[in-house]
Amino acid sequence: MEFKHTSVLLGETIDALNINPDGIYVDGTLGGGGHSYEICRRLSGRGRLVGIDQDAAAIAAASERLGEFKDKVTIIRSNYCEMRERLAGIGVTGADGIILDLGVSSYQLDTADRGFTYREDAPLDMRMDQRQTRTAKDIVNGYSEMELYRIIRDYGEDRFAKNIAKHIVQAREEKPLETTGELIHVIKAAIPMKVRAVGGHPAKKTFQAIRIELNNELGVLSDSLDDMIELLNNKGRICIITFHSLEDRIVKNAFRKNENPCICPKEFPVCVCGRKPKGRVLTRKPILPGEEEMKENSRSKSAKLRVFEREI
Repeated sequence: MEFKHTSVLLGETIDALNINPDGIYVDGTLGGGGHSYEICRRLSGRGRLVGIDQDAAAIAAASERLGEFKDKVTIIRSNYCEMRERLAGIGVTGADGIILDLGVSSYQLDTADRGFTYREDAPLDMRMDQRQTRTAKDIVNGYSEMELYRIIRDYGEDRFAKNIAKHIVQAREEKPLETTGELIHVIKAAIPMKVRAVGGHPAKKTFQAIRIELNNELGVLSDSLDDMIELLNNKGRICIITFHSLEDRIVKNAFRKNENPCICPKEFPVCVCGRKPKGRVLTRKPILPGEEEMKENSRSKSAKLRVFEREI
């Protein structure tokens, strides 16, 4: 299947990066290369782009799409949490811009055997990086009822989390749950019929929760933000597109902390903790997609873009 993905908030992100034609830019979630292509178009002969992704299909698709810029582009298969080490390995110690698009690609959602979709029956997989050995099947069949409840409640924000977790544990006592179809059947049984009739797909929130847990998406994000800000050159910018309220909260809080890191009590007349600001938040409120983009790409509806500028 061809790797297809429509880049969300594309124009807004490129504008926010304020691209220096001679600068160094890092796309930490390369995907199909949509954002990277537009960055490369604006780079001069001395400009450089480093693309990072953990998905082999994304690496192949982006390599082809960015082929015309091969002299400017370096592509690395890795998780963006390893950005500092990976950049150091190719002699890059600072960047003029970093972008993360934290959405699941259309390719991953639409390729049934990746196990991300709740619209087709497929093995319970959901790995962003297929070199990883643990899959969604291991979580569904191995986590305790309390652990399942926690992730479905916190990452899926599903009000029926407790009942869904209970039904999963009951079902797997008869046989392990192996496919997305089997899991969907269990989830539907845990949600009242009248709710299923008016809401979205009943499995959407549980699938989201399992995917986030399996790929440690929130942990990777929270553990990487300070490092990425440190990597920015003076006036360099980091642009992050989120699709989930918990992701957005992590980004918002990290940006605020780096703008105002002082931990002194408010009654102190001067700062004595010695923590210095690393830059400033450029988006007091997140940038949202316009009506036309939301109409053309329904997956953009929950997208939010936040931007931070480094000051040294």
